Amino acid sequence: MNLFTPLPSVGEAITALLLLASGVVVLVAALGLWRLPDFFSRMHAPALASTLAAWLVTFASIAYFSTRGDGLALHVWLIIIVLSITAPVTTIVLARAALFRRRHSGDDLPPPLKPQDGAAD
Repeated sequence: MNLFTPLPSVGEAITALLLLASGVVVLVAALGLWRLPDFFSRMHAPALASTLAAWLVTFASIAYFSTRGDGLALHVWLIIIVLSITAPVTTIVLARAALFRRRHSGDDLPPPLKPQDGAAD
């Protein structure tokens, strides 16, 4: 198949909508970084939003390559699988580093989580 043949209009529309939705999600994450007061508040919203945005880009890539090729293109799944494994690990490492720095500088730490009723102490 020639690489310069146009996509079917349905494939173009699905790909464009998914990529636009991904851009909106990333914009909301950026606003969260700007508006939230401290590091611990800032790390949650962008981590979730970037993961959702990556999923939307993955679905857009699947739609794009599936309409360009001979069938369903699932080779893009490898990217999102690796990202889904590494994003939470990165978030945990950043949180632990921030807690370590705050402990050593003597700043106030976020309040500890309260145990739920009936939970063992």
